[in-house]
Amino acid sequence: MSHTTKRHRSKFPFTRAHRYYKLTGFYSFVTESIKKSMPPVLAVVALLAIVHFLVMPVPEMLEMAVQELPDYGVLAFFYVSETFLGLIPPELFIAWSGKTAAPILNLSLLALFSYLGGMTAYFIGRKALQIPSVHYYLEVKMAKQLVMARKWGGILIAVGALLPLPFSISSLVAGMLKYDFKWWCIIGLLRFIRFVIYGAAIFQVV
Repeated sequence: MSHTTKRHRSKFPFTRAHRYYKLTGFYSFVTESIKKSMPPVLAVVALLAIVHFLVMPVPEMLEMAVQELPDYGVLAFFYVSETFLGLIPPELFIAWSGKTAAPILNLSLLALFSYLGGMTAYFIGRKALQIPSVHYYLEVKMAKQLVMARKWGGILIAVGALLPLPFSISSLVAGMLKYDFKWWCIIGLLRFIRFVIYGAAIFQVV
């Protein structure tokens, strides 16, 4: 078998997958889901920008909070952050856990609270459906998205769990789009893998 033939065959599955995702509407689903989640993200970013430039630089404020709070206070603060949009980088808290007296325990608790924060965000999304205007918007304006969410929502959750993207946002969207909670629980476990990988890397530095 020639080298050219091997190279052609190795590329074929990726080309076929790309074509499949394009024809089935996966790319448009991801794009639309991200667009729908942007308004609350932009609102929080704007608020953080105001605090950063008018009150105190956000990194300094976070570092001060982590240094002054007891361990349970830092963990509680992290849980709230992971519930509401999760825009504060978890790496800051992972680095903090590496400097504590029980780094493995605190890292494990951070991973657990991140998972629970995403779960809380999911239920906030489900509760939002009880608001008539939100319910109408989703059922009428996003009817197509609801159908696509049942098919592709797991990928968005996995991306939010593993990559440097707000896990709570993908969980919030999953809740609003009525993604199956059982599958959210299973796919959301990938969040623990991210903390293991990031913890191993950061603990080598701190």
